[in-house]
Amino acid sequence: MKQPETVIALYKPKPGREEALLKLVRTHVPRLRELGLATQMEPVLLRSTKDGTLLEIFDWVDKAAVEAAHSNPEVGAMWTLFGNLCDFTSLGDLEESKVPFPHFERVPLN
Repeated sequence: MKQPETVIALYKPKPGREEALLKLVRTHVPRLRELGLATQMEPVLLRSTKDGTLLEIFDWVDKAAVEAAHSNPEVGAMWTLFGNLCDFTSLGDLEESKVPFPHFERVPLN
C-alpha cells in the first residue's frame, strides 16, 4: 500500500521575482499530479510576512514518487526554473521558526 509523503517546500524569492515565482508555484503540484507523482490532496500555500518566503505543503504519492521526480526531466526543468526565481531554504531559516505558534499569510492557489 502506498504511503503518502508530506513535504514542506520553502522558496525565498529573489529580488523582483516574487510574481513569477508565485505563478510557477501555482503550476507545480498540478503538474506533479499529471505526472502521477503528487496526490489529489489540496496543497496549502503560505507566505512569510517577514521575508516573503513561500511555503508549499503537499503530498507526494509515496517515497518512490519522490525518487522518480529526481530523475524525471520535466520535473528537473521545472526545478531549474525555481532555482532561477528563488533560493531553496529551510524552516529553521525563517524568522517565524524562532517563536511558538508562528503565523503566516495564506496565499490562494488560483
